[in-house]
Amino acid sequence: MALIDSFEKTGNFFFRYRGYIPVALCLIAIPAMFLSGNTNIFNSKYYLTLTIISISVSFIGEIIRAVTVGTTPKGTSGRNRKEQVAESLNTSGIYSIVRHPLYLANYLMWLGLLIFTANIFLIVVVSLLFFIYYERIMFAEEQFLTKKFGKEFTDWASKTPAFIPDFRKFKKSDVPLSFKTIIRREYSSVMAMALSFMFIDLLRYLIVFKELNFCRISVYVAGASVIIAAILSLLRHNTNLLNEEGRS
Repeated sequence: MALIDSFEKTGNFFFRYRGYIPVALCLIAIPAMFLSGNTNIFNSKYYLTLTIISISVSFIGEIIRAVTVGTTPKGTSGRNRKEQVAESLNTSGIYSIVRHPLYLANYLMWLGLLIFTANIFLIVVVSLLFFIYYERIMFAEEQFLTKKFGKEFTDWASKTPAFIPDFRKFKKSDVPLSFKTIIRREYSSVMAMALSFMFIDLLRYLIVFKELNFCRISVYVAGASVIIAAILSLLRHNTNLLNEEGRS
């Protein structure tokens, strides 16, 4: 098999299972935090700063995700797990400054979690794994788009950076921002992030104090996110309140 075909095949395989990355991160975090030696972090004056920075980075990632899904037309891959899908090529809005905004958003969300572990080694290793993993997915996506849209895609790709945004190239989105779409598609991501922060917080407390303490802010926030997500899920599947004609 030619190397280019191997890359594309691997990328499509990773594409189908990309939703399991947060679970893998939490599993990797367990031994890394036990071995990190940051047992005095709760007593550190930097703990509040660490928390603010990590949550802020993840929040920026979630904002980028929200803007992306809220201005994406119907008929794109989105949360599809089976194969690449694209009825049209989106080159305006956030896609005018970066070709893969969702993967940039995902990295920032995970980077916030990694910062929260206070483990430099874990940040570096997972970041490298992220780029290896998503490089294949982005390659497969761009192969698909090249075959489907030809010169239209290559012209856009040649002037739009793959991962680091160039805000000078911004062009107003052709699709109006839909808050219904954002709520419908992103409540599970917000819940997953809240649960992940809670997991790391409880794990760190267990490492330091040798006991679990569920009376923590992270637990309350995660619990609230689960309740809100459950309500929104019921509304999504049993009513038309979050539906919007013409949007995925």
